[in-house]
Amino acid sequence: MLESTTSEDSDSKYENSADVEQEYKLIEKAYDEFNRGNYEQCLETLDELEKCNGTNNKLEHNRAVAKFYKSGCKDHATLLKSINENTGSIDRSSPISSKLSYSPIARFNMAVIYYHRHMYETAINTLTPLVDQVEDLEEHMAALVCTFMLRLLLVTNQLRKAAAFLEMLQSPEHKSSLYLNRDTLIGEEASACETATTNHENFQRAYKFLAIQTCVMNRKPIVVAEDGSAEFSSLKAHQYYIMKDFQMAAKQLKKVNEIGATGDLSDMLNTCIANNMGVIHLRVRHYAIAAKFFQDAITFDKRIAGNMRNVSLYQMSTARTCEILYNLGIAMLHLRRPKEAYNCFFVPLKSYHSNPRLWFRISEACIMDHEMKMLEEDSKPMITSVVDTGGRKTVFLKPTNNVVYSLDKDALESGPNLHFAILALRNALTLTTYYKNAFEMTEDDELPTEREKENWRNVKDNNFCNPSRPISKNSLNNMLCAIYAAYSYVSLRLGDYVSALKMAQELLKAEKLSDAHRLLAHMYAGEALLMLDKLEDARPHFEPTFVTNLNAFDFETKDWRVKSLDAAQNVVRYNLAVVMALQGDLELCRNILSSCTHPIVAAKVLSLKTYLDIRMGKCA
Repeated sequence: MLESTTSEDSDSKYENSADVEQEYKLIEKAYDEFNRGNYEQCLETLDELEKCNGTNNKLEHNRAVAKFYKSGCKDHATLLKSINENTGSIDRSSPISSKLSYSPIARFNMAVIYYHRHMYETAINTLTPLVDQVEDLEEHMAALVCTFMLRLLLVTNQLRKAAAFLEMLQSPEHKSSLYLNRDTLIGEEASACETATTNHENFQRAYKFLAIQTCVMNRKPIVVAEDGSAEFSSLKAHQYYIMKDFQMAAKQLKKVNEIGATGDLSDMLNTCIANNMGVIHLRVRHYAIAAKFFQDAITFDKRIAGNMRNVSLYQMSTARTCEILYNLGIAMLHLRRPKEAYNCFFVPLKSYHSNPRLWFRISEACIMDHEMKMLEEDSKPMITSVVDTGGRKTVFLKPTNNVVYSLDKDALESGPNLHFAILALRNALTLTTYYKNAFEMTEDDELPTEREKENWRNVKDNNFCNPSRPISKNSLNNMLCAIYAAYSYVSLRLGDYVSALKMAQELLKAEKLSDAHRLLAHMYAGEALLMLDKLEDARPHFEPTFVTNLNAFDFETKDWRVKSLDAAQNVVRYNLAVVMALQGDLELCRNILSSCTHPIVAAKVLSLKTYLDIRMGKCA
């Protein structure tokens, strides 16, 4: 954005109106040439203006903006450097003051650059002082600042704060130029009504779209009226998705595809459609179809992000590879392709390293890869041969691979492994515990409090799982339970039985513990105690009575090996039989094994029966 220059910027060296008039003509000429895209001529006019009036900060800023547009909006680094050099280093936390050497437009342009570089928090910090004094800005600038702040709050998933900010803008007491009655927004013709424009930018239309998007994202009832544009049609599809009407959401996305786009916007629109279609199929458990859509979205996105140094600043902001790879990783986990999931998660991990959910997902990929290797080993016959020697049977078992985990070897090994899993789980647990302590909104607390109503900045959003939406208290507790269970399992596999027991005990103390996780907590705690040679303490964890009270729905709806209540009961009885065998009560152990008939424990039961035969003298 170019800055305007007023007569106050010129010194008193002009003594006649002819010089002042010549200056204004050059200023108007420069603006006209810039708006028409004649950047070379604009720069020449600015040089003429410098000869007449000398140089100043605004002139240098305008020259830098014109050069930026002349480069095809690619050389944003030079523009940012020029702003800092000509206006001094801007303290992004400092308030606006007329005594400062920079203008609001310089600060606004910096925020725009940070936004398109995905540096959203930096952009918000840069723009906040302008919002604080928006009533002192001229109308055109106030419209830009308010609209842009609303966009930044939405893109950073600060949805409740965005709703409070929008409410402030809609307030009749607010002096900004963006006052718009909510009744206008919810009308059928909301997006199609004629609005005034300032130069070539339709601020009211952009504001309306962001205002309606804020209502949709906060699940407020509002009609999204289509105006034939891809933006409003996509927003309507998103509204259907939020309402869990996935079929209508998919149909709406097809309508968006029919609208289409040209030029650079084509790849961006195709990326958006493919990713959203993948998310819809992910929700309805069509994992293979979802993965195909995500792969298509990555293909489209690569055309944008293939050479980030050679694309415009505005194209840079449309690259969404990290988010799409995150979605693809989820689909790969459901398809039981852990190595591909691990590789997908590793890329966004570099950008969203404070996301506990992402750390947990990458640990799941490591665990799944380990489990699949173990299942492959378990599928091999335990008994290799049986030799009859004079009426006595000698049983030969397959050799056991006594794996000794080396931290130096496994931790540096490429690909998923249990040591990286334990590191990821430690990070996930630390981050989740920290965020839980800072959690301010209860599960049912959707309305702003009195303190929040006084100032939109007081509103708190639990958006620490970016790029995902803000998390609810219930989701936070579920994630913490899943982390405890996975942490306990990996600790068992790595031989850290003390940590495994501690995590299982923490899981048993969790709020609103699901029946499926309750089963895992007892199994892991019991196994850890067994390995610590505490048989009496382990036995209560394997009592079959608690299983009868579990909800079968918790097992049937999860993608686990234990998919039914019968399977869960057989697992618990088998573990109890192991405890009996270790305590020397072989007959009771055999009786318990006779009731273990589910295929999930068949191989283990056969091995334990062979052990009993040996102990009871039936085999040599």
